[in-house]
Amino acid sequence: MADTPPTTPATTPTSTPFADLGAFAALPRLSGLALSADGTRLVTTVATLTPDATRWRGALWEVDPAGQRPARRLTRSAAAESSPVFAPDGTLLFTSARPDPEARGDDDAPAALWALPPAGEARVVGTRPGGVSEPLVARTGGRVVVTSATLPGSDAAEEGPTSDAARRAARKEKKVSAVLHARVPVRYWDADLGPDEPRFLAATLPGAEPAAGERDLLTWTDLTPAPGLRHHEASSALTPDGAELVTTEVVAQPRGDAYVRLVAISTADGSVRVLADDPQREFGAVAVSPDGRSVAALAESRSTPVQPPAVRLVLVALDGSGVREVVPEREFWHAQPQWGPGSDELFLSADDRGGAPVFRVDVAGGEVVRLTGDRGAYSSLQVSPDGAHVYAVRSAVDAPPAVVRLDARAADQQPQPLPGPAPAVPLPGTLTEVSATAADGSDLRAWLALPAGASADAPAPLLLWVHGGPLGSWNAWSWRWNPWLAVARGYAVLLPDPGLSTGYGAEFLARGWGAWGAEPYTDLMTVTDAALEREDLDAARTAAMGGSFGGYMANWIAGHTDRFRAVVTHASLWSLGHFGATTDAPWYWAREMTPQMVAANDPSAHAASITSPVLVIHGDKDYRVPIGEGLALWWALNEHWDGDPEEMPHRFLYYPDENHWVLTPQHSTLWYETVFAFLATHVHGVEFQVPDLLR
Repeated sequence: MADTPPTTPATTPTSTPFADLGAFAALPRLSGLALSADGTRLVTTVATLTPDATRWRGALWEVDPAGQRPARRLTRSAAAESSPVFAPDGTLLFTSARPDPEARGDDDAPAALWALPPAGEARVVGTRPGGVSEPLVARTGGRVVVTSATLPGSDAAEEGPTSDAARRAARKEKKVSAVLHARVPVRYWDADLGPDEPRFLAATLPGAEPAAGERDLLTWTDLTPAPGLRHHEASSALTPDGAELVTTEVVAQPRGDAYVRLVAISTADGSVRVLADDPQREFGAVAVSPDGRSVAALAESRSTPVQPPAVRLVLVALDGSGVREVVPEREFWHAQPQWGPGSDELFLSADDRGGAPVFRVDVAGGEVVRLTGDRGAYSSLQVSPDGAHVYAVRSAVDAPPAVVRLDARAADQQPQPLPGPAPAVPLPGTLTEVSATAADGSDLRAWLALPAGASADAPAPLLLWVHGGPLGSWNAWSWRWNPWLAVARGYAVLLPDPGLSTGYGAEFLARGWGAWGAEPYTDLMTVTDAALEREDLDAARTAAMGGSFGGYMANWIAGHTDRFRAVVTHASLWSLGHFGATTDAPWYWAREMTPQMVAANDPSAHAASITSPVLVIHGDKDYRVPIGEGLALWWALNEHWDGDPEEMPHRFLYYPDENHWVLTPQHSTLWYETVFAFLATHVHGVEFQVPDLLR
């Protein structure tokens, strides 16, 4: 007889926002920080649900660095605001496509650069036909640089037949969308690249607000008139005086390969100096020192079929005299270094055993001090001008993002929360850890989110969730894959960091490199076995889930064990040989995916062994893991089902206009509704309930 879910607190939704998908979607979502030059103003971005619940819309909020005043909202528009940065005089710059009250209305206008003075109204100061993004402002002098998508062959003129506006109008009039590519890449995540290309534009901010009836739109200097895709997804920073833009540059190589070097571009005439060029490593996370002499950056070594990349913190001399590793032999995964006020120390957060703590690094000697003593994940670090405090956005697996303050001198401290715009939310359970030992002796660990009321008398069913990447970790809050939604429905959620996870040292990561179906898989099974030794978990009712690389692992799991009652695979790799040539960055994956690696680790080779019911989820606009992977997997499940077609247990949730993550609120809600309905059927044995909007 089919199981039915027991009526215990472990499976009864609790009175938290996680019990209601609509309430969860409506929770404010905080991200990013900007600190004024004098350290008195701190600004963050908060996304909230639009009235029709079809998208999240960002607004800028000010948080008191002293922690005395409540947060206050600075902007409000239907178009949203983003990318805040302070000018030296305290003016807050940001980008938005909101209507310009001093210009003719255009509902399709691209994002412009806006300026909000300390007292007064926001006004447009910079526009471009392709919009502007990622503003940077020098510490002195008012020099500003933005990125703007511009059609090839366009000149710097605002008008005329060769202007960007004229060329865009011609394509629009003829309804032309075609792009002629000369090399890879042609797509990125969910965007078709071209025909426009990212250019850097420079200008000097006006010194005062214009008189009544006057406008002071910036006059841009095009620093990169023919860039191609050299600066696509660049990491950039201005020198303190604004004379140069330090940025990353993609260097094309034979056979479709590429690497990333570091250059300095004059903001006066666009001339370029190469600062660091090494085909065996790629630079990113750029930060220029306050004295203008050095650039802090991350250098990621080039991987090989048998060697994963390593990430080092380096110092690059701005005079081009060399590159030095600041902390030899120590890796800083997913870090973004920030300078202290004296150019003698750096602050950064990096993956570390299920967290992303904040570290202070002495530039001269390489000494590292861990400032935070918790397992939180910190990001968007901002250092006060006196060097006394570090402000950050802190999240954790059990805590959504919030603004906090740290003592820049104290080790192993607890953060001080600042009054913010997003209130804390009660969780429907608790978070603990599970540890185990792999067959090769490696220490393994995982987070375990437990529902309230789970006990030996009422054990909770277990969901194994595998993270993506693969070079990643379960160490921060996730809005997209949120375990507490499952916990509110009575499930326990296991979040392991198997081989290939970051924050556990180079040797641990290397265990799974080129061997995805080996140690990562056995690590997952070992940690699952360890978790199921608990009396408050039900070993007879389990399921496995994953997205991206986690989806690969879900497919591999489905083909290698029948222990799970259901498998959910989202945006997953299915046929490695096909994936490598169709993904948006084939040159990167080719370094690891040799024919031998593909043959040994291809989930599609084990399609006939799949017996667990599988829910396939894929978006057509996913270019990192193209839709062909989901379609091929769906066909394989159909091809190998030899029972009654009306009783096939597998399902395919397809999104024609979503990408790798499924980003719109209504589609995200349907995602969870479908997943929970699928799990209820196969974990609890109840009849499958198709969500109303999918009937």
